[in-house]
Amino acid sequence: MAAQVARQHAAAKPVLVLNGPNLNMLGKRQPEIYGRETLVDVEQACRKEAERLGINIEFAQSNHEGAMVEQIQAAREKNAGIVINAGAYTHTSVALLDALNAAELPVIEVHLSNIYKRESFRHHSYISPAAVGVIAGLGSHGYLLALQALARLLAR
Repeated sequence: MAAQVARQHAAAKPVLVLNGPNLNMLGKRQPEIYGRETLVDVEQACRKEAERLGINIEFAQSNHEGAMVEQIQAAREKNAGIVINAGAYTHTSVALLDALNAAELPVIEVHLSNIYKRESFRHHSYISPAAVGVIAGLGSHGYLLALQALARLLAR
């Protein structure tokens, strides 16, 4: 009974969809890699998918590592899970890894591009060890798949 109540309480909390540096430039920056959709387009698609899945989302973007750490820390209490596209911080930030581990929430890591078809420094993710799964190379559709995966995990 307590486990069922805990699951219902967690499901009532929104999923944090957190975007890192330069994702505010989607649609303008390197469209041959990242596509022409804007971050507003991605947010609208996520909100539509979340509604279809019966979950709520909180959508955020920051170019600042510390601000992202603070959002992840706050997520521990106010969110049910995290979808994260950490942008370039994926490949540099132990701080984000530590924050994700401390949050103790299910995490899905998302990348618009296939990081393994790009420069070798992008092949390593510091945040993957904190993630339940990683979705890369499917453009903005990866966010929708991540929300589907989290909805399924949270329903258990």
